[in-house]
Amino acid sequence: MRPIPTLLTLALAAAFGGFVASGLNAHLDNRAEAAPAPVSIPAASALPASVAGQPVPSLAPMLEKVTPAVVSVNTKQVVRVRNPFFDDPFFRRLFPDVPQERINESLGSGVIIDAAEGLVLTNHHVIDNADDVQVTLADGRTMKAEFLGSDADTDIALIRIPAQDLTGITLGNSDQLRVGDFVVAIGNPFGFTQTVTSGIVSAVGRSGIRGLGYQNFIQTDASINPGNSGGALVNLQGQLVGINTASFNPQGSMAGNIGLGLAIPSNLARNVVDQLVKHGVVVRGTLGIESQNLTQQLAQGLGLSESRGALVSRVLAGSGAAAAGVRAGDVVLNANGQRVDSAQALHNIEGLAAVGSTMNLELRRDGKPLQVKVTLKEQARAVAGDTLDPRLGGATFVDLPESLRQSGITGVLVNEVARGSRAAASGLAKGDIITEASAGEFADLASWKANFQQRPQQLVLRIVRGNARGQLVMR
Repeated sequence: MRPIPTLLTLALAAAFGGFVASGLNAHLDNRAEAAPAPVSIPAASALPASVAGQPVPSLAPMLEKVTPAVVSVNTKQVVRVRNPFFDDPFFRRLFPDVPQERINESLGSGVIIDAAEGLVLTNHHVIDNADDVQVTLADGRTMKAEFLGSDADTDIALIRIPAQDLTGITLGNSDQLRVGDFVVAIGNPFGFTQTVTSGIVSAVGRSGIRGLGYQNFIQTDASINPGNSGGALVNLQGQLVGINTASFNPQGSMAGNIGLGLAIPSNLARNVVDQLVKHGVVVRGTLGIESQNLTQQLAQGLGLSESRGALVSRVLAGSGAAAAGVRAGDVVLNANGQRVDSAQALHNIEGLAAVGSTMNLELRRDGKPLQVKVTLKEQARAVAGDTLDPRLGGATFVDLPESLRQSGITGVLVNEVARGSRAAASGLAKGDIITEASAGEFADLASWKANFQQRPQQLVLRIVRGNARGQLVMR
């Protein structure tokens, strides 16, 4: 085994499941310093309601309607303290009062999107692995929330609260946002109660950020800090256009906001919520292709003027791409009107498209332009090892979390390994990431499955386990 190179990480407010609310008072100092004798200053009068006959613009009327829909989400997780002495009965007898568990608390935000049903939208990372979720309303009421479902790859979660007399927020059309539109962020930063910040839309369709899932972010300079996660990004009409999810600061998220905030578009959130309400899970579609980035040499050989796009390296049998006539060697330059600069960009667009939807692809084949329409088929969510090869019996495989893929890792994840199974006997374990195999090259679960149409004589897997790499010979 050899250590894996450390992955480049972003300073994200989203990174640790909400803001850990502790020690806040230590940063506040209300002591008065000695000062010279006070100078008489005229008392400031209230701001006028109008100037030159024109009303003074204010966000207050809109916010009075919207802020009751933004809530505080507090989570608790019981974590077992890992101490080898606790495994010793003699030690436990000598020190019976030493705690073997601790409770981690974190604080985030949420938005009531259905007042009648008590549905609250928040980030997956805010409630991930929580044993208890409490929601505090703007009027001070606190209640336990029921978990309905979540999608880690888009960082969306849906919970329900049993309260009456709730105020919901109207979902706006995030596709209508333009760079320069004014927006307002509402949440609970750093453990403070409800806080409002404002700014503009700095960019739309932001993607290519390492360490996050499927990406189509709204970027804003409205301050988004730890604790804002899951809160509301609204337009000047008080409509929800985004769910605040992360902020970027090279010095670390706790260093504060530098005007690079990210929000999940409301249209994407609406699609995820609809699936969670109906099915409890999110089902994704797939084109059924593998692709790779273009080098300058490949681009020249394919008659392209620039090395951008996704080069199709494999078309899976029975896929929507195969039915549409896509071939290995085609280069995808645009998908549904969105520019495709790389294989990862195409994968991101594909992952955000619905099952059964049609994707218009602009291709280059032998240097000539070509338009095709591909219907996305349902992506398998898990594959049992014994359906692939008897040597994998007892193991279940799933696609990697999208956050790992965005960090540059490809392969499949071992989701479960049954005790005493053939896979377990060969050393395969839950949590292993399989990056290579003698069965053939693969990038995801679909191509991993396709490789076993003809079983290899010897099955060798290259795996990542924790911070080490190794290989297993499956018997």
